[in-house]
Formats: sequence, C-alpha cells, structure tokens
Amino acid sequence: MKTTITSITKKQTLAQEYDLLGCMQCGKCTAACPVAMRSHLNIRKLMQEALTHESLNPIPMKELWDCTCCSTCTIYCPRELKPNELIINLRGILVEEGHVPTTIRDALESVFKQGNPWGGAKNKRAEWATDLHLKDATRDKEIEVVYFVGCTPSYDPRVQEVARALVKSFNKAGVNFGILGNEERCCGNEVRRMGEEGLFEILIEDNTNVFQKLDVKTMVTTSPHCYNTFKNEYPETHFEIQHYTQYVANLIATGKLTFCGEVDKVVTYHDPCFLGKQNKVFDAPRSIIDSIPGVKFIEFDRSRERSLCCEGGGGRMWVDASDSGERLAEVRVRDAVEMGVQIILTACPFCLLNLEDATKTIGYEDKIQVMDIMELVSQVI
Repeated sequence: MKTTITSITKKQTLAQEYDLLGCMQCGKCTAACPVAMRSHLNIRKLMQEALTHESLNPIPMKELWDCTCCSTCTIYCPRELKPNELIINLRGILVEEGHVPTTIRDALESVFKQGNPWGGAKNKRAEWATDLHLKDATRDKEIEVVYFVGCTPSYDPRVQEVARALVKSFNKAGVNFGILGNEERCCGNEVRRMGEEGLFEILIEDNTNVFQKLDVKTMVTTSPHCYNTFKNEYPETHFEIQHYTQYVANLIATGKLTFCGEVDKVVTYHDPCFLGKQNKVFDAPRSIIDSIPGVKFIEFDRSRERSLCCEGGGGRMWVDASDSGERLAEVRVRDAVEMGVQIILTACPFCLLNLEDATKTIGYEDKIQVMDIMELVSQVI
C-alpha cells in the first residue's frame, strides 16, 4: 500500500533540518540497518529522495513502519547525520494526514485516553502490585528512590513478573523506594517515534508536573525506552535517572544485594538497542550476570554495539509483523541455540516479549528459555 505525503512546506525543510546535502550516499546506513536484512527499507535511498519533495510522492507507508528506530544507521553514518530522525519526521507527516496503520492509531489513542498504549484502564495501572503494599512516591516524602514501572510491566502479565522480581531485589537490598501508582503515565518514547510529537509534548508536561512534586534522589526504570527518553529527551530533572541494570549492579558491587543460591546454567545476553547502542550501557548488565553464582556466560557474536535488534522499538510492538523473511528475534534465538545456550537474558520488556515469542514461532520452547536478568537474580537472592 502506498500513500502520498502532501505537506509540501514541511517536506521542503527536510534537506536543511537533517543536512541531507551532507549525505554522500555511501550506503553505510542501509548496510548496517538490521531491519534491511528482511525488509524493503532502504535508508540510503530515502535520504536521497528526501532532498526533493517531489520524489517523496508517493512514499511507501509500510517501508517507514518497518524501522525500529534502533539508531544503527545514525551510529554508522560517517557524516554524523541522523537518518533515524528523518524517518520519525516523515512518520509525523503521515500521522498528521491520518495515513497510519490501524494498530498504531489505536495505540496512540489509548495513550491519549488511558496513559498507556496497551488499552489498559489508567485506574488499574498499579493492580499488578496490589499484594506488594508498595509505598506511594507521590505522597511519601521519606522515600529516596522512585521506581518508574512503565506501561508494559504494568499491564502485560508476562512482564509483570519482571517488575515483581525487581521489587523483590529492592526489598532484599533495603532500598527505600516507592512507585507512582495510578499517577504514572506513558513516558512517550515510542509515541515520539511513532510520529506523534504533539502527544509526546503533552506526556512530557504531564509527567514533569508529577516529577516536580517528588522529593527523591533517583528514578529507576524497568525499560531502556523509558530510561532513554527521560535521560535524553525530557527537561533536566532534579533527580538522577538510571536503568535498573545500573542501579542493581551498584547494589551488588556495594554488598547491599547478595546471593544465597546458584544457577547452573549456560546463558547469553541480548543487548537492547535503547540501552546499549543508544546509551552505551553495556557493562552494568554483564556485571550483574557475572556476579550470579554458577552461571556460565557466553557472548553472542553480534553483541554490544553490533547487537542485533529484536524489532520491538519505534512502535513496532503495535505494527503487524512483516512476512518477508525470518524475524530478527528468530535469528537471535537460533544463534543462541547453536551456541549451546540454555537461557537468553535481556533487560528490556520488548526484547523479552519478542525473543520469547520467537522461541514459540520456531518451535524452540523446549530448547531454550528467555528471561529478564532480574528474574534470574530473583531466583538466587
């Protein structure tokens, strides 16, 4: 399906805004793009065509929605251009004109009405923690850490297990923490990458108003996507933003979180794009894994900066998967099995869901297990 972008004035500014004249058409962006392995997404061609608004008529809508916003193209660009930002801008034009997949439209509408993209009621956001009796960070002025749970861990039953495991570790380490409960709203990281800049600005304002009332030193997030947008795209906060791997790694290093059991398993670690490639958090997750007694850790060949994307970012969790070729998460699972790995560990809700789903679609459920790092930690503390 193709659609025509008619916002001519906005398109005419693309060359200047993204310095497209600086593109030397080397093709490294497309060559490095993990999604280009199985999609018709051609970033080099898109950069060239964006120089003239005429050649963007018509633009293949599906091609734009194949992008996961992993930023690999930007990382590899020798001219330090930002092709991923161009794609987000083009998506914004499509959103303005109403040319978006139905599932994306529904997710954005749910964020606007319910504060999350999953369609869950906003007054049920904290139901996952009812039996845990957690402190309310919006009312308790004595807490030091606010745990920002995130949309997926709040509403998805599978990822709720990760949130519960993290709470268990916090309690074991004596962390004085609380959650925002039903006051928590979507961080907006995926909203922006789906092209809804206006809604993203609303979320920034709403969340910032809540954050300003907090008297805490640190905010810890479950998701690298929340961590990324709070750290890099929100106004400066009066507290430190950390992904849970950074915070927990420090708890272990300082002796506040200790282990009383061991795990006799061979594991590997899948680097989430928004934690690794985009924020250079590579060592903290690995230090946690290395500290777990009994674990044998093997690296993927494609790891750290070269890690293969799971295809969950950039709103892809709300887009029907392309049927062209093997999904990257499936490639990841096959690679792990060939390595003799028993557990794939990760530190992102989207990666967890995509990799676990991949084990089912290729019939590997009995060959390998997918877990969040905190789930394994929870077993031995």
